[in-house]
Amino acid sequence: MNNIRINHIEVGLHTKPFIIAEMSGNHNQSLDRALAIVDAAAEAGAHAIKLQTYTADTMTIKGAYTITDENSLWKGRELYELYQEAYTPWEWHKPIFERAKEKGILAFSSPFDETAVDFLESLEVPAYKVASFENTDWPLLKKIAATGKPVIMSTGVSTLADIDESVHILRKADCKELILLKCTSTYPATPENTNLLTIPHMAQLFNCMVGLSDHTMGIGAAIAAVTLGARVIEKHFTLRRADGGVDSTFSLEPEELKSLVVETERAFDALGKIQYGIQKAEEKSKLFKRSIYVVKDLAAGEKLTKDHIRIIRPGDGLAPKFYDQVIEKKARQAIKAGTALAWNMI
Repeated sequence: MNNIRINHIEVGLHTKPFIIAEMSGNHNQSLDRALAIVDAAAEAGAHAIKLQTYTADTMTIKGAYTITDENSLWKGRELYELYQEAYTPWEWHKPIFERAKEKGILAFSSPFDETAVDFLESLEVPAYKVASFENTDWPLLKKIAATGKPVIMSTGVSTLADIDESVHILRKADCKELILLKCTSTYPATPENTNLLTIPHMAQLFNCMVGLSDHTMGIGAAIAAVTLGARVIEKHFTLRRADGGVDSTFSLEPEELKSLVVETERAFDALGKIQYGIQKAEEKSKLFKRSIYVVKDLAAGEKLTKDHIRIIRPGDGLAPKFYDQVIEKKARQAIKAGTALAWNMI
């Protein structure tokens, strides 16, 4: 499984997690707010900011569908109206991307139709994200793959056959750098339906990097994902959930995004390698293991009894495993209480 380079950032099993802050519609139709989100993501340590490139008209038509699901955050909303509220005006992309460059983070997007790919190519994006709901749009996949850019594809609401077919389409269309994201397309998702154990299985099955597009609350699932091999983490991001917005409810705030960056890096660093034995860093701590000490004065020739010795800290004496062997042995010399017992004393 080869490493993937997204612009200047390398992503692989032996690199720290690549953190994507998904802006989505959390700009609330304000370019100033969108730019502030970029600033906050960079300040928190995210590696990339991601947009969604579509219009209401490229997604659906008026009157096509009204959401009736009682558990949906958007119950009662018409899809067309929702997309009008959530979309990022195409003329905003360039200033947002420029602000990201100024702040030292990458910027790219999820195109939702082929015209969006052409538009994003004009902005020289470093990679493409395929949203879960678009991952069976074969013409779109072919168009994206033809750019030669790295592709990150979410796998929510997809059967294994769907994913297999989509991966095949991308690779056949010459996509050489592919990252799949385990994703549960509910908003928010619960830990119980996140199924992170799929990550290493998916990586093995498709021989590619696998990460997590995470819609759960908080950062726990993302940290756990890193321990299972995820090296790309995508989380929705906003300035403050209280400000509202179509995705605000399950989005991270700046302090939480910073914690995500720090804690996923700690999780990565903690993975290390298979290791047994005493590490160099532990050498000084050996002192605090127990050993056999004389706790009552012994005269030369006197037998050691349980009254004379105890297993205590520090670890300067004989190891506790020798306790039964030294009982009833005779002292070669007088031994004062407080002495660490050694073989040459008995």
